[in-house]
Amino acid sequence: MPKKGVTLSQLLASVAQAVAQTFRSGVWTIVEVVETRVRNGHVYLELSERSPDGNLLATARAIIWANVANRILPEFERATGASIAPGIKLLVRAKPNFKPQYGFSIEIDAIDPDYTLGDLEARKREIRTRLQQEGIFDANKNLAPPWDFNAILVIAPQEAAGLGDFRAEANRLERFGICRFVYASSRFQGEGAAREIRDALLNALADWNDSDNAPPDAVAIIRGGGAVNDLAWLNDYELAKTICSLGVPVLTGVGHERDSTIIDEVANIRFDTPSKVAAGIEQVIKRRADESKANFELVTGHVTRVGSAARAFLDKRFTAIQAGALRQVASARQITSALVGELQLGANLIVRDAKHDAGVMMTDVGHNARQLLAMAKREVPGILSEIKREASDVVRDARTLASTRLEAIHDRTSLDVRRSRESIEQDLQTVALSARQQIARSRNAATAIFREVAGQGPERTLGRGFAIVRNERGQAVTSAVDAKSTGELEIELKDGRVVVGVKRGL
Repeated sequence: MPKKGVTLSQLLASVAQAVAQTFRSGVWTIVEVVETRVRNGHVYLELSERSPDGNLLATARAIIWANVANRILPEFERATGASIAPGIKLLVRAKPNFKPQYGFSIEIDAIDPDYTLGDLEARKREIRTRLQQEGIFDANKNLAPPWDFNAILVIAPQEAAGLGDFRAEANRLERFGICRFVYASSRFQGEGAAREIRDALLNALADWNDSDNAPPDAVAIIRGGGAVNDLAWLNDYELAKTICSLGVPVLTGVGHERDSTIIDEVANIRFDTPSKVAAGIEQVIKRRADESKANFELVTGHVTRVGSAARAFLDKRFTAIQAGALRQVASARQITSALVGELQLGANLIVRDAKHDAGVMMTDVGHNARQLLAMAKREVPGILSEIKREASDVVRDARTLASTRLEAIHDRTSLDVRRSRESIEQDLQTVALSARQQIARSRNAATAIFREVAGQGPERTLGRGFAIVRNERGQAVTSAVDAKSTGELEIELKDGRVVVGVKRGL
């Protein structure tokens, strides 16, 4: 009985023959590298295709033979700066190959570098356009760069070579207490690297604990050097959006000079390498220190100049004030001496006049008293004689008229004599009292004059309504003729001095 069907090897051989006949030459194919292995110079690849939403559409194994790899890979790396690694998209010339023992595979004999560069740039362009449409592309770039650095948050791959270069500079600043660095680690390449960087950044900011609760002066995102496709993991929309929306300036130094990632474009300041980030921080700190030193020297010099000028001005003013004070004192002494001389002269004249008036008054009082006493002495004997004579007449008449009334007449005569004597004594007492009162009044008047003379002084004299008149030279004016001969007069009153003009012709 004949066999039905064919063997597997026959089927697969037919498939291999069909594939070989259909694909006699390679076909340019767009692929994404999932995995790479190198063995004996041969490069083994796992390739895939995904839909825009990430669904897997196709997979295949591929190989670049060692002799081909030695020819095309260095050229690709020179042209793109990228290496064949997971995540990179390639336009390859693929020749399908099917072998019954090993199955389907693709042989790659050429790679178009322009496609890879275009794909990387297209990814950045898409993110850039989206951020620009949202109006946040320049948000972090437009933040004022840090004026100085005191505390910095650093995001970097753990144990990366670039981090070691950065720490070499940063530790020196920390050792002297100039700037503080807080580190958070994350993967920087591979699937999900961008999300890990974003989470590490936001968590570190949430946990930030500063003494004055202030945010860090800047966030530094750094990593060591790498191929372009290694850096392509940083071209992520969510990571770029987070940096744009961050209220803290971001410094990037991801270890490349020729190409830039999207996070370089949106960062506040971009540096080529991590060590240059540290150097830039140090330069800002040094610049602020130099400015502070220069400002201190400027302020010190200005203060010194102002102090010297103020000291010179004060010395000059003190000298001028001292000279003016000496002139004023000398003038005051001269004026005081003149016033004292005038007052002494006036007082001497007043005292002399008072002495003269008192002497005249004393003389008059004494003369009047002596006249009254002399008059009294002259009149009393006459009066007594008249009384005696009248009494004798009365006695005689009484004796002649009536001897019988002698007793009565005698009594009356005695009474009259006694009354006359009392009247005379009263008159004498009245005269003596009047003389004493006149003398007392004269003495009191003289005493008052002496007291008034003794109490004379410039202030008291001015207080009683008198005034001192001086000419323009400060000399006392005592006559109208002298007053008319000058242009202005200074009148000193009890509460101050006034200057008046003299009207000519009066």
